[in-house]
Amino acid sequence: MNPILVLGSRVEDGQVTTLLATRLDKAIELVSQHPETPIVVSGKGESGPMAQYLRARGVRKVIEEDAATSTNENLENAQALLPKTTRWTVVSSDFHAWRTYLWAWHLGIRITVVTAKTPLPARLRMLARECVALPHSTTRVLWRKLVS
Repeated sequence: MNPILVLGSRVEDGQVTTLLATRLDKAIELVSQHPETPIVVSGKGESGPMAQYLRARGVRKVIEEDAATSTNENLENAQALLPKTTRWTVVSSDFHAWRTYLWAWHLGIRITVVTAKTPLPARLRMLARECVALPHSTTRVLWRKLVS
């Protein structure tokens, strides 16, 4: 199985939120058949609580990436941690899949995205946020392609 990258999301008081827990639970589901598959948890201020959550549920191979502050940095930094990886299984929320694919394409990192369902209380807020974030990321990617 490909290494798994779980993209970070906001934590509260050092604890994963319900939204982030859905991503981590999806990663646990994926790794349950292949317990030696490494899971990279990525995000500044988020990777520690994410790693604790996974380890408390029996996941053995957890690698923390604690510098990323954006989707593209999550992908770049994970690739730098495991540079021989030719394809990642990236776990994120359903609303975030298109932006994840966009950045991976731009960075030349091969991925398969597995989505976790966004909890109902956060769904409207996250979809509204993504309506701004996806066009913003698309503009950034296009600009980078034009100037490079």
